Order: sequence, then structure tokens, then C-alpha cells
Amino acid sequence: MHQLLDRPEAVGYLVRVKKLCGWTALLVIALAASSDVAGQSGGRLILFGDVVYFYPPGHVKNCLLNNQFKHGEPVGFRMNAVDPATGKRDRATELVVHMNYAGKNIDLPMRDRQNERQPEREFWVAKWVVPDDAPMGIVRYSVTAKDSQGRTGEFKPFEVQASQITIVP
Repeated sequence: MHQLLDRPEAVGYLVRVKKLCGWTALLVIALAASSDVAGQSGGRLILFGDVVYFYPPGHVKNCLLNNQFKHGEPVGFRMNAVDPATGKRDRATELVVHMNYAGKNIDLPMRDRQNERQPEREFWVAKWVVPDDAPMGIVRYSVTAKDSQGRTGEFKPFEVQASQITIVP
């Protein structure tokens, strides 16, 4: 192998490989730098969360993950919104759950769950009690967020019927 690289025609090959590696490194650096800049100058927020029962503390089903609810049961939305450049959340961010069921559109503002006694609860919450007149079936929802610097984000659950919020008998 060493003898192959010592031949004159191998020098041209090595120069091309070195140039290709150099250009690839510059491209990777440029992409990394532009993504940091984009994250700092108005990038989109990353939203994630879940849906749970929101019974009072001490209830056996409180905060239990679920997507099937009956009339009168409390649906809890727990969400987080973070800046992708820093991985941090801004407590001043405003999150809103947008629901659609039975031809109605409902907006539920979320509140920051963190407080002095529970500083580990770094997320927002909203509660919706399934009304008695809600028809059986899927309830569509999404969550939008806007932080103090004007960045926005949106969460939509998977388009898989079995994973949607569903009102059951």
C-alpha cells in the first residue's frame, strides 16, 4: 500500500482528497454557524408535552397518561416550549391549546406550572373538563407558543386516530 502512494499519480489523488476533506469541513462549520445564528435571530420554538387526567392531588388517576376520556372527566394538557439554540425555556412564553370538537373552536390559555415550592415543574398546564354535550369521537387539538422575543412554535399530535384525544361512553 505504501508503494502505491509513493507513485507520482498518487500525489494528484491525495491533493484532490485533501481538498475534498477541507471543503467538507468548511461546509459543516458553515452549516453549524448558520443554525446557531438562526436559533438566536427568530428561530422557531420546540414544543413537546402530553395529555393526562387532571384530577385533584391525591386522586389515584391524577396525572396518569391517557387519551380516552368520558363526559365530566378532566383532561390535562402539559406542555413545554424551549429555544432550540439554548435548550432553555422562557417563563414569559405564552402557550395556548386550540381545540376543535362538535364544530366548536375553543382556545385554552396555559399557565406556567413552576412555582417557589415546586421549582422542578418547568412546564405549562391547561385543564379542560369534557362537557356533557360533547359528542363521542376524536377531539382535534394543537398548541401554539410565542416567547418574549417574538419566536413562535406549534405542536400537533400524530395523525394516528388511536393516539388522538377521544371521548368515549
